[in-house]
Amino acid sequence: MSLPVIRAPKIVELDSDPLAINAHQVADWLVAFLQEEVIRRRKMNKVVLGLSGGVDSAVVAYLCARAFGPDNTYAFRMPYKISSQESLDHAQLVVDDIGIQVQTIPITGMVDGYSALDQDITPQRLGNICARSRMIVLFDQSAEVGGIPIGTGNKSERLFGYYTWHADDAPPINPLGDLFKTQVWDLAEALGVPPVIINKPATADLVKGQTDESDFGISYLKADRILHYVVQGYSKSAIIGLGFPESEVEIVWKRVSTTHWKRKLPTVAMLSNTAINEYYLRPVDF
Repeated sequence: MSLPVIRAPKIVELDSDPLAINAHQVADWLVAFLQEEVIRRRKMNKVVLGLSGGVDSAVVAYLCARAFGPDNTYAFRMPYKISSQESLDHAQLVVDDIGIQVQTIPITGMVDGYSALDQDITPQRLGNICARSRMIVLFDQSAEVGGIPIGTGNKSERLFGYYTWHADDAPPINPLGDLFKTQVWDLAEALGVPPVIINKPATADLVKGQTDESDFGISYLKADRILHYVVQGYSKSAIIGLGFPESEVEIVWKRVSTTHWKRKLPTVAMLSNTAINEYYLRPVDF
């Protein structure tokens, strides 16, 4: 396959919106990125991904279908016993639209086999077990098909630490990791993701009625704009000075500042000057 040379699009202010993107250009760039990382660097041409029925995994599925073709894109639906039928149905909409390979592998047996040991397990712990069980499936299936797992986490989730460590962040390639959630929605529209998937509230689908934004205490629309200035190096007081409510800035600031550890490889005790990825003074992750 001949790989096009496409320069990374600059995400700059358009129409006074600091998060506005040229979604079609971004899509082309991400397709080229995936081809570069999978085909040229790793000498592979098949990919696997978890298809949850949400917008992030749907966008990744559309990008992978473009980059590698539907026959080389393997999607796995991995419902737990309390997962909603709607999530499965929305995942099927994606499969039907772009014709990728799909398999449904329930994780209830895996999860309950362990969680049954603790009758008082919390929803948070159960969610982490589900996420890690799904990643076991993805990595094993990647070995089965001769492919590589592709991640689906976005920049907002990563900065908030809103994912399961060594699970959602485990795939070695992630096309969405530098896109805020609101930018992923824009990209989804450009790619033709079904509107019902784009417009529904984001949720981990573990507790009925739970949504990402209810967990945060702030909407993605508001949080992303504050996050934009946080990662640009603005102080908390400077962001408030731009007109953002102090209470909302506090929510975002606390989320980011208390989750740096989740965006790092395990900390290794340094005994030599050849320690892998370790430095005496460690910079923050943005």
